[in-house]
Amino acid sequence: MPHESARTIPRLHFQAFLALGLLLSVSGCASNKTAAFQIKLDYTVRDPQFAQAMGNLLGPPLVPGNRCTTLRNGDQIFPAMLEAIRSANKTITLETYIYWSGSIGREFTQALSERARAGVKVHVMLDWLGSGRINQEFLKTMKESGVEVCEYHPFHWWDPATYRQINNRTHRKLLIVDGKLGFTGGVGIADEWGGNAQDPGHWRDNHYRIEGPIVAQLQAAFLDNWMKSTGEVLAGESYFPPLANDGKLWAQVFKSSSQSGSESMELMMLLSIAAAGDHIRLESAYFVPNTLTSEQLIAARRRGVSVEIIVPGPKIDEKVVRQASHATWGELLEAGVKIYEYQPTMFHCKQLVVDDIWVSIGSSNLDNRSFRLNDEANLNVLDPKFAAEQIGVFEDDKRHSHEFTYEMWRHRPMGEKISEQFARMLSWLL
Repeated sequence: MPHESARTIPRLHFQAFLALGLLLSVSGCASNKTAAFQIKLDYTVRDPQFAQAMGNLLGPPLVPGNRCTTLRNGDQIFPAMLEAIRSANKTITLETYIYWSGSIGREFTQALSERARAGVKVHVMLDWLGSGRINQEFLKTMKESGVEVCEYHPFHWWDPATYRQINNRTHRKLLIVDGKLGFTGGVGIADEWGGNAQDPGHWRDNHYRIEGPIVAQLQAAFLDNWMKSTGEVLAGESYFPPLANDGKLWAQVFKSSSQSGSESMELMMLLSIAAAGDHIRLESAYFVPNTLTSEQLIAARRRGVSVEIIVPGPKIDEKVVRQASHATWGELLEAGVKIYEYQPTMFHCKQLVVDDIWVSIGSSNLDNRSFRLNDEANLNVLDPKFAAEQIGVFEDDKRHSHEFTYEMWRHRPMGEKISEQFARMLSWLL
């Protein structure tokens, strides 16, 4: 089930949904078994072969000439996104998992609606489940203003096909304005992401403002689900204008989809870890590594790679996720992986930095939901200066975190061990 929804299902009774989720997840696990990837690389992320593998094996290719600005927390993120929306002249495309009621949702509704009334073509894709807490007046206002609103995988009790789809969600966070300016990262459209992570009511997260040729790949990621859901092909210069080089970054937009039946996001992450030669820095809001991921992290440690991971601490929206995560830490900690729990508020960041040069940021967590069930999109960047900036963000987050040691893991209370094992058995539902 989706994380950020806080398990509030306004359109279904919880008990019925839980029974349905159990049934669908069991059948989904049968059809989405863990791929037995066997990864042995003789190169690191600094080798040109790595970039070729990312572009040729997984695609699309890394392209040069891009600029990416890091936005930290709602005080930086939402003003930048709203300014971009209000500046739109031709098109706006927005895909998000979370769009809830509240002041942030109202601001976005007003900005999108105003641009639609001004003649801008505005297309909004909302995940039906993740955005179940949206104010219906927001939807009415947008639609009456001319915004095209599409719900991803809506549920209809009379349609058997929707029962099979209900556990497959779009978790992507994409905003593209005039085909020239893009945003992606971890935030949803909700008040929880407002402020500056100053207290437990305001979450810690990153988002990214993107310019350059890579914006076309971001637009293509949006159109992937828009075309699947509506059949409408959005093309032409309003959506794909000529894009000049706007920076120095080599980058790619990497997307995955449960509908493709592949584990491409998992493979991308595993290849990145396997190609580490010096250092892995990982931030994940929901860190429940499967066996393959744990094996690759431990193998990295055996190669002498430093591995540091920041995850949410006690202030987390899903306690069962934290319990399931704890159950997987033993072998990692024993191998020398350092794990830090963020303390001030809910930690929603998703970032991987390898060898001070390779960065993967976006919507994907390191758990089976992101690898097997969700539609995800990450921005991958190959650049030492950008990586250094993200390492600075990582180190600042680490200063607000407490290390969880192997001794702490070994000596945690028996009650915690039992509840963690139970949570781990249910981790395929999370």
